[in-house]
Amino acid sequence: MNTTTGLRSAVSLFFLALAAFVIVTGLKAQPGGIDWDAVSLSTHHVAGSVHYLQGRGGNIGLSVGDDGVLMIDDQFAPLSQRILGKINEISNGDIRILVNTHVHGDHTGGNANFRAMGIPILSQDRVRARLESTQPEAALPVMTYSEDVTLYLNGEAVHVIAMPPAHTDGDSIIHFTESDVIHTGDMFRTVAFPVIDRNNGGTLPGTIEALGLLAGMAGPSTKIVPGHGVVSTRDDVIEFRDMVITVANRVAALVDQGQSYDEITTTDPTAEFNEKWGDPERFLTAVYAELASEG
Repeated sequence: MNTTTGLRSAVSLFFLALAAFVIVTGLKAQPGGIDWDAVSLSTHHVAGSVHYLQGRGGNIGLSVGDDGVLMIDDQFAPLSQRILGKINEISNGDIRILVNTHVHGDHTGGNANFRAMGIPILSQDRVRARLESTQPEAALPVMTYSEDVTLYLNGEAVHVIAMPPAHTDGDSIIHFTESDVIHTGDMFRTVAFPVIDRNNGGTLPGTIEALGLLAGMAGPSTKIVPGHGVVSTRDDVIEFRDMVITVANRVAALVDQGQSYDEITTTDPTAEFNEKWGDPERFLTAVYAELASEG
C-alpha cells in the first residue's frame, strides 16, 4: 500500500468511527424520517475540471484535478460517507477545501463530518455567524471573507464572490474561470420560484441585484450550476430575474392600492409562471411582506 492510499484508508476509518457521534450530537437541520440509504447520489461532468453531485439537498459542486478536489456544499450529515464515496469514484485526490454557499442545512449539514476529516471550510463571514447560533463548533467554517477570495486549484483561478443579500444575507457564487462554470448556491434555482429567506437576511432587491450580477458575469457559453435543478445558461438566469421583476412590480402596484395579501393572491400575479416554477406561495409571501413593510 502506498502512502497516499494508506492515508486515505486511515482517514476513512477515522471518519467511520466519528460519524455516529457527529450525527447523534449533530446538526439540528437534519430532516427526520428519511431512509438515507435509499437516497440516490450521482455525479455529472459540467465542463473543464467541474462536476456536480446530486443527492438530497443542494447540488454539490466539485473541481477535480491534479491538485485534488474543491468541494462546494455538503448536503446532510447522514449522507457524508456516501458522498465521499461518490467523490472518490471520480478523483483519487484529497478534498482540499469545502466552500459553504450559504447557511441552510441542506447545504451545510455535513460540515462537522467533513471538518472531522481535516477538511477546512470557507464561507462568508455572515454564514459562520449564523451557523454559530445553531451548530456546534465542529461544524463551523474555519476561514471567512467579507467580499471575495480567489483560490488557485486544478489549473484555474476560482473566484468565491459574496453576493448582495438575496436568498440569505450570506450568499456566495463560485466562478471557475477556465472551465467557464459558475456555481450559484440557492440564489438561483430551476425547480421553483426564488426562496427569499427573510429570517436569514434574504431580500427582494438583493435577489434582483444578485441575479443581474450573475447574468453579467456569465458569458454566452458559461454553464451555470444552480443550488437546485439542472445546469443552465445566462439566458435562463435572465429569464428568472425578469420573472422576479415582473411579479414584484405587480405586487408593488397592488400594495400601493392598499390590498391585503389575500386580496393580491386572488389576482394570481404569477399566473403565466406557475407551470414552470410551481407553487408561488412561499415566494409571494416574502415579496408581499417586504413590499408591505416598506409602505
